[in-house]
Amino acid sequence: MDLPVVVGVDGSEPSMRALDWAADEAARRGVPLRLVYASLWERYEGAQLAEDLGKPSGRLRAEDIVETAARRAHGRRPDLKISTEVLAEEPEYVLVRESRNASLLVTGTRGRGGIAEALLGSVSLTVAGHAHCPMIVVRGSHDNQTGSTTHGRVVVGIGAKPALSGALRFAFEEARRRGVQVEAVRAWRCPAHETTDHPLLAGEPARLHEQRAAEELEAALQDAPADVELHRRTVEGHTRTALVNASHDADLLVIGARRHQRHFGLQLGRVAHGVLHHSACPVAIVPEQA
Repeated sequence: MDLPVVVGVDGSEPSMRALDWAADEAARRGVPLRLVYASLWERYEGAQLAEDLGKPSGRLRAEDIVETAARRAHGRRPDLKISTEVLAEEPEYVLVRESRNASLLVTGTRGRGGIAEALLGSVSLTVAGHAHCPMIVVRGSHDNQTGSTTHGRVVVGIGAKPALSGALRFAFEEARRRGVQVEAVRAWRCPAHETTDHPLLAGEPARLHEQRAAEELEAALQDAPADVELHRRTVEGHTRTALVNASHDADLLVIGARRHQRHFGLQLGRVAHGVLHHSACPVAIVPEQA
């Protein structure tokens, strides 16, 4: 059974851009698309109260939104198999639950004006921290080119573990589907307390840190597939800054989120938070095992 691409919709423009991305992704993967709308209006307020206030029922409004979204997805990808669901629950809980039976979860961003537009909505941030499958948050200035390969590359952040991680595998798969290259980025820093007086770093502390980063990058990529063009890059500075800068010339930015035992969901660190809030392109969060 092919697991669907699941997308959360709520009628907002960011969610419609996420819908477009999800439709394109489902078509690339050859899997169904599942549209989910979740709201507590029907549970807490009810259709009777809506009628008393002379306002449309939350349920009717939700169904209209989902039907409109389904028509949009079908118009974009006529051959795509599409299913819909309207649920009277918190959207965070619904999307996390849906991620258990999805090949990919897609959400948009929410914000209203100024700084808010640059930041990630609470629903997407919460779901990113608990999803059971890879998740793409469609954000950034490239939203009007949803699903395109404008820059011809997928960027993936590389940590210190010398292994082909879930994030790396995901990046290679996405690049293969799009026919684009992968750029693997490993950031490094020379700690301020290290000086030329350090016995192991005498004279060249920065060079040795850069060399170590290059070696870690090479170790992580040792099992990289041969059928995808791969570029390696080491960058001095904070990892989140290096990845956000790289996102300006990327179609997709991929990072891993490590799952810890006895911890509910994923432990999103400062790098993931920074990238999710400030990336200039869509971001894929891929669960990693500790």
